[in-house]
Amino acid sequence: MKHITMIIDYNQDKTEQFDSINDTMYNKCKTPVYEVENTLTPKAIMHHEQLWPNYPSSLKDTDPDLIEIFDNFAYDEVISHDNMKTKTRVLVILASTIGSQALTEYKMYVQAALNIGITPIEIKEVLYQSVPYVGMSKVIDFIFSTNAIFNENNISLPLKSQATTIPETRLEEGLAIQKEIFGKKIDDFCKNVPKDLLHIQHYLADNCFGDYITRKGLDTKTREMITLSFLIALGGTESQIKDHIKGNANVGNSRQDLINLMTQLLPYVGYSRTIHAINCLNEVFPSK
Repeated sequence: MKHITMIIDYNQDKTEQFDSINDTMYNKCKTPVYEVENTLTPKAIMHHEQLWPNYPSSLKDTDPDLIEIFDNFAYDEVISHDNMKTKTRVLVILASTIGSQALTEYKMYVQAALNIGITPIEIKEVLYQSVPYVGMSKVIDFIFSTNAIFNENNISLPLKSQATTIPETRLEEGLAIQKEIFGKKIDDFCKNVPKDLLHIQHYLADNCFGDYITRKGLDTKTREMITLSFLIALGGTESQIKDHIKGNANVGNSRQDLINLMTQLLPYVGYSRTIHAINCLNEVFPSK
């Protein structure tokens, strides 16, 4: 079988350097490092190299047909669809792997995140934020795996705390950020919730939002995209997907931003969950 050799030599200090592929990148190449079947497109090869330098998939030898289909689609056709920043794309895919319980792919994307300059704190904040949405019993293995990868990369633990609330303020600040994301409907919901379920609304405010969403390390716009990624990957969460599409709009993420998010998640969560999410988008955030 014929092969081509791609010559890659990137400075990987900042994620911004990975936001586009163009012909000038070929001219910067010095060292041949990545040999693959010539059925992979140059863009697919280079985007894969950006995330995992010098690490061709082991499936290339055992399942070359699948790698050709998936890599050309995920790392060329889908990435070329829009101009989503590489950092954002990696963060939302990372979040989706937690929602999908895809530990192997998650570990790959933790290393990719580190490779492109995403900070350990940002990675941990995605992980911590998954707890109230996915549940600790489903997240704990991801925590241990993340810590192992950090140790392999000489990242000292624990990381600096990103907490901004204390027990006395978590309810008030949780309600404040709920209202920032969802607007006045939070007040109406609190008034109308049955008395025997008031404690759940209380937990949403002080725990889900007060303990987690108020944390530093990620901004609110990014956190809402990450939450939406959890929900899309989980499946069966259409009512929450609709709420968080509205929340994304309220904090400044456009319809196109959300289309880009759903497009970039498609290779990882599949068409069924993507189409459900698109239906929710069209219902609550229609095209003008």
